[in-house]
Amino acid sequence: MGKASLDKDADGGADGKPKAVSQTLLRGLDVIDAVVDGPLTLAALAAKLQLTRSTTHRLAAALIDRRYLVFTPRTGYQFGPKLLELGFAAQRQTDIIQVARPHLEALAADTEDTVHFGISDGDRALYLDKIPGRRRVEISSRVGDRQPLTATGLGKALLLDDVPARWRTLFDADRANGAPAADYDIWLQRMEAYVAAGRAYDLEENEDQIRCVAAPVRDVKGRIVAAISVSSAAQYMADGRMAALSDDVRGVAAAISADLGWTGRKR
Repeated sequence: MGKASLDKDADGGADGKPKAVSQTLLRGLDVIDAVVDGPLTLAALAAKLQLTRSTTHRLAAALIDRRYLVFTPRTGYQFGPKLLELGFAAQRQTDIIQVARPHLEALAADTEDTVHFGISDGDRALYLDKIPGRRRVEISSRVGDRQPLTATGLGKALLLDDVPARWRTLFDADRANGAPAADYDIWLQRMEAYVAAGRAYDLEENEDQIRCVAAPVRDVKGRIVAAISVSSAAQYMADGRMAALSDDVRGVAAAISADLGWTGRKR
């Protein structure tokens, strides 16, 4: 079925909704793809997409509203500032993963445990990389997962520079959104200790029988831009081993930070 045919049944199948939503999303992406080589007028864009002018205008207007496109009368539709922002964000993520990867692989080999690497994504921790350990331990995380910041070791490491007021806001929001129940006073006491130690723990707070040690990664200005963690089954993560791992995890996080330009002093 071509795009011209799709244009005729935009409201989808029997109930219309799933089909219409997926078609609208795909068409929106088609609009963005269509202007990759330069600006297009409404007529040229509609012809290229094989859609009616009214449908094309509606799609383009939605993309303009979200800053993915801009429109100027003399040139037509072209890329907007949001796409530039996303391009820079994607470049930063790709670069930071490439910088971190050798360090993560070495840490996984040394500890024999699963190593994660992630960043803050709004009010969640976004997992960008995962190196499985050699032990027979199943950890449910996947690259692309978004986890509660206040319930994961990696997430808490990302929060070490934040103020307690934001901690509380995130803590309450995470519990309201289904994060495992926790006592805030105990959580706060631990976070204050984590700040002093320069690393964070997950003490089976996010996944039963899974513990981890995490530390923040800083950029050239000393800002926390990512975090790493070593995770394993609780039987391999007694308090003594977690304390011993803290030096290793902090050291690897510092090495990645140094590769990103961090000299140990905030600018």
